[in-house]
Amino acid sequence: MSNDVMISANDLSKNFGSFRALDKINFEVKRGEVFGFLGPNGAGKSTTMRILTCFISPTSGTARVNGHDVFDEPLRVRESLGYLPQRAPLYLEMSVLEYLRFAADIRRLDDDMFRKRAKNVVEVCGLAQVLGKEIRHLSHGYRQRVGLAQALIHDPPILILDEPTSDLDPNEKAEFLDYLKQIGKERTVMLSTHNLAEVEASCARAIIVSRGRIVADGALDEIRAKSGRVSYAVTIQESAGEGGYKGRGALPKKGEVEDALSKLAGVKKLEELPTDERAHAYQVLGEQDVDLRPELFRLVADKGWVLLELHRDAQSLEGVFRNLTIGDERRNRQLGAPAADEQDEDEDPSDEDEESDESDESEDSDGDEKAAEGDRS
Repeated sequence: MSNDVMISANDLSKNFGSFRALDKINFEVKRGEVFGFLGPNGAGKSTTMRILTCFISPTSGTARVNGHDVFDEPLRVRESLGYLPQRAPLYLEMSVLEYLRFAADIRRLDDDMFRKRAKNVVEVCGLAQVLGKEIRHLSHGYRQRVGLAQALIHDPPILILDEPTSDLDPNEKAEFLDYLKQIGKERTVMLSTHNLAEVEASCARAIIVSRGRIVADGALDEIRAKSGRVSYAVTIQESAGEGGYKGRGALPKKGEVEDALSKLAGVKKLEELPTDERAHAYQVLGEQDVDLRPELFRLVADKGWVLLELHRDAQSLEGVFRNLTIGDERRNRQLGAPAADEQDEDEDPSDEDEESDESDESEDSDGDEKAAEGDRS
């Protein structure tokens, strides 16, 4: 394996009883990549991350982190990682500084290295004003900052972040995403989130999983192109307004506009967009390899209407995501569908209390994770 490959999965699978949370997934992530790991609830995102961070073992297949096998060399893997679960398990009675010292001791940092690293992460995570406060008195946003600080304290080459901005306000989110871009130049970052705008703002690549399988992997532009269609926003003046109507023809009615647009060659779908009473607005879907803008412009001009807006967009990442994972949503709404949290029949029932306590602190919204903490095999 190339030294530039920092994370790799080869036919990675994980079963919980009869339920297969992961089904032979394969991917590689190289040094310096910041990539989004996406999927609906129960798709297998957090199961994958917990295998990579050595919390649970795969049923079959292999995974390597920084060249180390997650099953054979779990300590070496953990040395290479900074991990921030969706809700970091913090010791609330500790102050922020005490907790960072605790995390540094676990990572075997000496005093000089701790002071150097603590100064850096405190500045990066904006913790200077709360170092002496007990974590129990901090807001959710600041607790998330503390969790990120512990993930960075040992300067790891790889970061795995599970919904890192879920409790941050808009300003904090913007600051975090800016920082993510900076550290991505030096580290490999795996970002799991339901906020697709964050992926588009900070990642060059995304992996989308659905029902335990990878359904898309590549640059964002390549994934957007999977839909095979592009959309056009078309807005046409509907009322005269204060300045009067400037078109040559009569003011168009809604039905007239819809009929003309839908009959245009190359138009596959027409959807009305919300707008005020002064305009008709539509999203027009066409094929990827045909630009409909000239025909749309000619149509409006020939009708003598006033064109207020016309622009072309590639399919949004959100749209492609919905197209690729819609089966998961439908399955979640069907009675009798396999539960994403089915547990392995061989699990020790005595582990249930421990699992419940841990889930209160760090469980995320992925349904497949309700079984994960109980399986330490």
